[in-house]
Amino acid sequence: MALSVHTNDAALIALQNLNNTTGQLQDVQNRISTGLAINSAKDNASVWAIAQGQRADIGSLGAVKSSLDRATSIADVASTAGQTISDLLVQMKTKVVAAMDPSIDTASRTALDSDFKSILRQITQVIQNANFDGANMLNGSVSQIKFIANADATGFITLSSQNLSLGGSIITVPSTASLSTITFATNVLAQLTTSISQTNQALGNLGSQSKEITNHNTFVQQLSDQLTTGVGNLVDADLAKESARLQALQVQQQLGTQALSIANQAPQVILSLFK
Repeated sequence: MALSVHTNDAALIALQNLNNTTGQLQDVQNRISTGLAINSAKDNASVWAIAQGQRADIGSLGAVKSSLDRATSIADVASTAGQTISDLLVQMKTKVVAAMDPSIDTASRTALDSDFKSILRQITQVIQNANFDGANMLNGSVSQIKFIANADATGFITLSSQNLSLGGSIITVPSTASLSTITFATNVLAQLTTSISQTNQALGNLGSQSKEITNHNTFVQQLSDQLTTGVGNLVDADLAKESARLQALQVQQQLGTQALSIANQAPQVILSLFK
């Protein structure tokens, strides 16, 4: 190999090796600082694209879960109010049966009628307050509400309303009902017996739909967790390996620096030829 002060082949090779080591060291440091083996498209375009697609699905499932969480809250509020109404109907039956006793005096009948009407007002108040985020499933304001069930928003879970308003198809006892006479009480008892049965059936339907929503919400969460794990398998860095690689590259960098320093001193040999 010719000696030249213009071209130092050994130094060029040492510099290339040092630059290569430095580049690898920077890559390792990036993986350690981000925790990701694939942080951008230039790291691995195909895997990065797959991961981004999965991240999009995970984000969409987050929107699905939010919708199902709202559905759960609406159903829970309606169920709680419905159970309260069912309990009030049971209390009403006690008043109605007592009012059918022909031996009670006018004052007692008036007191029973007052208590009965008070319960009717409570039922109306409970229905009015069974409201969550503008949705009321017990007052007949809506027939059903659909909630998204998949990441493409092409599937839905439906929550059907149960109209428990007084004088309706489920609770047939009207808001104007009275126990002022035995005849009135007898009529109310027939309506009330039917209403209790139908209310319990309506609450059963509401409970079944609420259970369906809860189960699907659990599945969506599990699916999101699995997708997150899958993305991690694709792009996450093995920090134990990266730590070991970091130390090795740091040693290589130091050795490369020394090799470049030695190669740069080679032209000094030429001076000895001209002494």
